[in-house]
Amino acid sequence: MFRILVLAALIWWGGRFIHLPRPLRLVLLGLLFLAVLILQLILPEGHALREATGGSPGPWLLLGGLGVLAAGYGWIISQLKLRAQLKGSPRPMSQTPSLFSDTELNRYARHIVLRELGGPGQKKLKQAKVLVIGAGGLGAPALQYLAAAGVGTIGVIDDDVVENANLQRQVIHRDQDIGMPKVFSAEAAMRAQNPYVEVRPFHRRLTAEIAEDLFADFDLILDGTDNFETRYLVNATAVKLGKPLISGALSQWEGQLSLFHPKSGGPCYQCIFPEAPAAGLAPSCSEAGVVGPLPGVVGAMMAVEAIKALTGAGATLQGEMLIYDALYGESRKIRLTQRADCPVCGAG
Repeated sequence: MFRILVLAALIWWGGRFIHLPRPLRLVLLGLLFLAVLILQLILPEGHALREATGGSPGPWLLLGGLGVLAAGYGWIISQLKLRAQLKGSPRPMSQTPSLFSDTELNRYARHIVLRELGGPGQKKLKQAKVLVIGAGGLGAPALQYLAAAGVGTIGVIDDDVVENANLQRQVIHRDQDIGMPKVFSAEAAMRAQNPYVEVRPFHRRLTAEIAEDLFADFDLILDGTDNFETRYLVNATAVKLGKPLISGALSQWEGQLSLFHPKSGGPCYQCIFPEAPAAGLAPSCSEAGVVGPLPGVVGAMMAVEAIKALTGAGATLQGEMLIYDALYGESRKIRLTQRADCPVCGAG
């Protein structure tokens, strides 16, 4: 019997030394016990092997019973400990699940260490919903940086498809995306950049019939369109629903952007541009041209304004317009004021 106990000790402690898993060592001990017990039961009295393993099944049955009692006692103690821990902690239904995974915490670490953002600011970004109008020159970089920054839900609406001429500046799209709807090309790029954000693509033109229902689901609107008809529609809808609107525009070497939010005391877009300019006075990028990196600069600025507006960091461009001249490397601001006679946000 002594030899069997030594063998059992070798299985347990030797197995631990060579890093055998605990369940495997328990199985091996169980097999050893069963083998010895079977030998004791089937071999006749006086058999050499039976004598070498104890001579009688009694001691082994007693040892097995003690083992069962010890295992049962250990199980009862573990259950009592578990019950005590659960009783002393909040119920699972009342616990708030971790907002960020370890991967997300590492990804947004440069945001979290910023005094103006920190963990609370990053949490606001994850809970935010931003709608981007247009996935072109301004929308492309804005969408990329909003996704990279961890904005939780990003909507994008555009009825256009990727063309070869877009790729000089609309860097969210690739050569292989030519012919694909821009919203789906942008969606693929954003998901590849950050799988932790939700992307909602809308492959259609923004119209008055759908604008209100669409805007209602989002906290902030970014307008990167290139025609005044859509800009006025976006502005009127944002004002009606009380949504902040970040608007940008480009022409050749110059870009401009501002945040419009009459609900918080600032002007709206139509306060600054009461009427669309006459034909030819504000040519589109296809007509007047635009230097490739300029949309990236202004679109990235729009994303920065969105982050500040969503988190409360710093001072936004509400009541101001930032104008950037890429040709001479200059930027300036002009003050904007609300017009009392504005047909969209004025008192009348």
